[in-house]
Amino acid sequence: MAGAGVLWDLHRLCRVLLFLSQFYILSGGESTDIPPYMMKCPSNGLCSRLPADCIECKTNFSCVYGKPVTFDCTVKPSVTCVDQDFKSRKSFVLNMTCRFCWQLPETDYECSSSTSCMAVSCPRQRYTANCTVRDHVHCLGNRTFPKMLYCNWTGGYKWSTALALSITLGGFGADRFYLGQWREGLGKLFSFGGLGIWTLLDVLLIGVGYVGPADGSLYI
Repeated sequence: MAGAGVLWDLHRLCRVLLFLSQFYILSGGESTDIPPYMMKCPSNGLCSRLPADCIECKTNFSCVYGKPVTFDCTVKPSVTCVDQDFKSRKSFVLNMTCRFCWQLPETDYECSSSTSCMAVSCPRQRYTANCTVRDHVHCLGNRTFPKMLYCNWTGGYKWSTALALSITLGGFGADRFYLGQWREGLGKLFSFGGLGIWTLLDVLLIGVGYVGPADGSLYI
């Protein structure tokens, strides 16, 4: 009986130690999590071509806009890179052009789109977009910034289809129905295209792009 009691006590002690070790690991004591930026950092690539999220640079905001400038940079922990001679480096010199991120060409960043503004309106509407610089582009300041952009989205309506319907079935309001303007479509249907006058006007207005989809989007 005494031997069985000792074995039972040892069993309970092992369970407690196992629980404490798992709790220690889950609490971060032996965390092996990979830093989020490592997903963007190629292993043993050229230091000068590392994405901006993989390095930390000592920038100088007093540089002359548009002029070449060099900054001293270091790679973040767990990141490895090499120089032109394929020697491992932790620090290097980065060559770039002096300009803030919001001054970059439109091809160097991506912006959010909006489908809640009128792309077809006078004057043309704008919306506030959140723009993020592409990973491989280096610049000064915040890499995410707001910018006013023109509404430029489409709901899938084709200009050629709208014009063809206006020419062939415009007297029955088919063009307006297609564009989502059902009130105007009913008006044309029951007035026989405004005795032909409304039909001719719509052919002209759709042809020049003045009349567009009811949701305010652009033609495709």
